[in-house]
Amino acid sequence: MKKFLAMLLAMVMMLGCAAFAETVNPDEISDTVTAADGKYEIAFVTDVGQLKDKSFNQGTWNGVKLYANANGLTYKYYQPANGDQATDDDRYDAMKAACEGGAKVVVCAGFMQGTALAKAAAEFADVKFVFIDGWQLGLKNVAPIAFAEEQSGYLAGYAAVKEGFTRLGFTGGGGGTNPACIRYGYGFAQGANAAAKEMGVTVELKYSWQYGASFSASAELQTMISGWYETGTECVFACGGSMFSSVVAAASANDAFVVGVDVDQSYESETVVTSALKGLASATEWAIGKLYAGEWDTIGDVANVLGANNDSVGLPTDTWSLTGWTVEEYNAVLAQIKDGTLVIDNTVYENDAITGVEFSNLTIIYE
Repeated sequence: MKKFLAMLLAMVMMLGCAAFAETVNPDEISDTVTAADGKYEIAFVTDVGQLKDKSFNQGTWNGVKLYANANGLTYKYYQPANGDQATDDDRYDAMKAACEGGAKVVVCAGFMQGTALAKAAAEFADVKFVFIDGWQLGLKNVAPIAFAEEQSGYLAGYAAVKEGFTRLGFTGGGGGTNPACIRYGYGFAQGANAAAKEMGVTVELKYSWQYGASFSASAELQTMISGWYETGTECVFACGGSMFSSVVAAASANDAFVVGVDVDQSYESETVVTSALKGLASATEWAIGKLYAGEWDTIGDVANVLGANNDSVGLPTDTWSLTGWTVEEYNAVLAQIKDGTLVIDNTVYENDAITGVEFSNLTIIYE
């Protein structure tokens, strides 16, 4: 009960955290600054993949830059050695370098950071750590931030079918071990099924974790998705960082379509019909702000979960290219999620996520 009340309090406090509004363009803020004393107060340790992946890493990094820029603070990013083959030791070394480099708060992106973060946070107890896509580690200096990705995934799947797509695809990062991608994919299937049932149609969903373990672009992934498009798939949910570029390349070559993830990716390709969003930048700003406001205790070692009720998940209605589903209709479904009338299941965490789930109007083909 105590943990539940703590989580509820944190959720209420997050209501002022608007997810998608940015008054300053983070792309106009430099990725590097020079500190006169060589100390960098806010640090970011990247997940696997590129810093500017136009997705998870970049969205989180934008939050670091926006907060630091607005408050005149120094900042620096640290990328673990060995790229997509980084080990827990590599991640720990990056965190250690950040702490020894003067960081008061270190933002760590991605579920893979857990083991290294637990070690670093215990060693550097005076430093605060923000664990994006994380969970409670039993350490007061670690604030885990998670998202209800199943809600965004649901809205994206619902929108795709309302747009008239009945042959869909999902390609996920992390090899089926990343809870965030699993929630996205499971939500996508539920939303597609719900819309199909309403419309009286049947939908096919190809579903794969192949070639996504490192969240990187690859020729193999592009070839697989091209094969999907060539055999009739119309729209693919690209759920995994830099994997997006491989899916877009395949879509562009086949006059097909893509659903983006994490951030609004419509700016990257005309093939993107919409994106399943989560408020990475705003959540990062919010968490860092708690430290400087003297309110860290409200989020440290608390299960901070952001969803529709916090305006932290959804679709980018200003930029989507959807014509079969109106903003008003979208807002009506979103309101049902917010008031609890519509509950999207997020309880399945197997590698395939949904092998044991039956859908009335959706057939899943596992690749």
